[in-house]
Amino acid sequence: MKKCFWVGLCLLIIAGGAVFWGYQQVSHFVEQPVSVQGQDQLLTLERGTTGGKLAALLEREGLLQDARLLPWLLKLQPQLNKIKAGTYSLNGVHTVGDLLQVLNAGKEAQFSVQFIEGDTFKSWRKKVENAPHLTQTLQGKSEAEIYSLLALPQDAAAPAKIEGWLYPDTYHYTPGSTDLELLQRASAHMSNVLAQAWSQRAADLPLENPYQLLILASIVEKETALAAERGKVAGVFINRLNKHMKLQTDPTVIYGMGEQYDGNIRRKDLEAPTPYNTYVIDGLPPTPIAMPSESALMAAARPEKHDFLYFVADGSGGHQFSRTLAEHNRAVQQYLRWYRSQQKPK
Repeated sequence: MKKCFWVGLCLLIIAGGAVFWGYQQVSHFVEQPVSVQGQDQLLTLERGTTGGKLAALLEREGLLQDARLLPWLLKLQPQLNKIKAGTYSLNGVHTVGDLLQVLNAGKEAQFSVQFIEGDTFKSWRKKVENAPHLTQTLQGKSEAEIYSLLALPQDAAAPAKIEGWLYPDTYHYTPGSTDLELLQRASAHMSNVLAQAWSQRAADLPLENPYQLLILASIVEKETALAAERGKVAGVFINRLNKHMKLQTDPTVIYGMGEQYDGNIRRKDLEAPTPYNTYVIDGLPPTPIAMPSESALMAAARPEKHDFLYFVADGSGGHQFSRTLAEHNRAVQQYLRWYRSQQKPK
C-alpha cells in the first residue's frame, strides 16, 4: 500500500513538474524573437483568425520557425488573444510580445498620397495608380465614367471633367482601401469647401454659380503661388469680366494646348481657337484648369477691390499690377529686361 502511495506521489510530482516546465516554456515564448525582414513589412490577418491559424501564418511568412506554442500562450494569457483583423506594419516589432501588442491594438498600417494644389486630374490619377497597397478599381475607366462614379454634378452644358473637383491635401488610407474611396473623400472635401466659399462670396461678383467660382479659383491658383496677392489677382479678373474684356491668361492657353505644350507659348498659340484660349474666347473657360486650394477659392469669392486690369511677373516671385495698357506694356518691358539679364552667362 505504501509502495503505491509513493509511486502515485512521484507520478504526481513528475506531472506537476512537467506542467510547470510547460508553463514556463509557453510564458517565455512571448520573448521569442520575430524575424522581420524590413521596416516596410506588413502582416495581414483575415477575420476569424484563431491562434492555430495565426501560428501557421507566422511560420508561412517566415516570422517564426516554430510557432506551435502560440495557441497555448493565447490560452494562458487571454489578454493577448484579442487580435483584430487587418493589415499591420511590423516596423518596431522584435518579439512575439511586440507582435501581439500590435495585433491587439488594432491600429492598422497607414499610407498616404499627397495631392498638390495647381496639379491636374491627369497628374493626380498617376499618383493614385502608383499609390502602394491601394486597391485599383478605376483602371481602364474613362474620366467620364469616374466622374459618374464620384456622383459629381451633372450638367448637360458642362463637360464631365473632374478637373477642379478634388481638394488638394494629404490623404491617409489603410491597405485594402480603394482608389475610388480615396477620390470620393477628395471630391466630398472640395464640395464642402466650395459651398462654404460660395456662401461667403462678395455680393457683386459677375459669377452665376459655384462652378464658375471653381473655374476662376483654378486660374488664380495657376497665376500666383503667393497667397498674399491672390485676392489682388482675382480682382483683376473680376474687373475684366465686369468690363467684358477677355481674360487673356496664359495658364488657360497652356491647358488648352495639352500635350502640344513644350514649355513655350508662341503667338500662334495665343491665336489658336481652343475652348480654353482666353485670348480668343469671351469670359471663363468651360472647366477649371487645375485643382485650386482653399486660399484660391476664397480669393475668387472675395477678391480685392481695386481698378487694376493687368499684371505681369516682376522677377521676384510676385507680380506688378497696372491700370492701363501703357503701364502694363512698360511693366512687360521691365520684366523682359530682367529676364534677359538672367540668361547671360556669369
